[in-house]
Amino acid sequence: MNIRAVTCAALLATPAAATEISYSLNWLPQGEHCGFFQAAAAGLYEDAGLTVEILPGGPNVNVNQLVVGGRVDLGMGSAFTALNMATQGIDAVTVAAFMQKSPQTLVAHPGTGVETLADLRDRQIMVANFSRQEFWQFLKAEHGFSDDQLAPYAYSAAPFLADKMAVQQGYVTEDAHLLGAEMDEDPVSILLADHGFEDYATTVYGMRDWIEANRDAVQAFLDATAEGYRQCLDGDATAGKAAILDANPDHTAALFDFKLDQMRARNLVTGEAGLPIGAMDAARWQSFADTMIAAGVYPETLDVSAVYDLGFMSD
Repeated sequence: MNIRAVTCAALLATPAAATEISYSLNWLPQGEHCGFFQAAAAGLYEDAGLTVEILPGGPNVNVNQLVVGGRVDLGMGSAFTALNMATQGIDAVTVAAFMQKSPQTLVAHPGTGVETLADLRDRQIMVANFSRQEFWQFLKAEHGFSDDQLAPYAYSAAPFLADKMAVQQGYVTEDAHLLGAEMDEDPVSILLADHGFEDYATTVYGMRDWIEANRDAVQAFLDATAEGYRQCLDGDATAGKAAILDANPDHTAALFDFKLDQMRARNLVTGEAGLPIGAMDAARWQSFADTMIAAGVYPETLDVSAVYDLGFMSD
């Protein structure tokens, strides 16, 4: 017997060590994150040679600090996340966007004269402090809204439910399910992405030096995640659903189903044009940055081309 051949065969049969990647969500596990949990639970990451740790976000989790400090390899953000970090001199890069359309909405009661975004220009609107530097600036710059309309938002639906004329910020993936259950009728939910709000959502970003040193692993992670989202939207998302409900017991199965229905119906993942899952576009990045620069959120010197890398998930 050829001992050397046997030894070589044994070595070849030994699986290579999986590459480890840690990814921090920007909020608690929920239906919008289905692609990541589906990829993990269905073995897509494992098949790609990866061991992926998905960490929950939440109100007390600063994803940027975790990524910058090297506590996690990659984080979930948005186009705003990328531009904010660039203006702070942080050399981070966004490599994919798993939602072409942000689920951000403005929500009103039915039967109060609100049918379109324009109908809200003279209404008081409850908006959180951080949102006032994000989508609210877009509404001011592009749709004539004014700071005089702002009212406090404390992440509670109680003020909205108590006042039939109230308007608040919301998410299309939750509005009708959560608020509608309390109102016994669906609210009017206006999706800002349908009115020119070009913020990318559910993005993947990391520090440039780490991404450059791990491009193959990043590509494998993104490809597996894209397949996870495809399965969530078009196939059997049972594994991802079970993983999310296990990770976040407060997230009900009914809410999960509603979220995925909205993601499909509103084309949140692929956009109206049916883009490849995870894709980004340089022209859109520039257009979004130009809008926010004109609104005074970012300096004119901002180099938007430095905040993203289209080499992974181009359209």
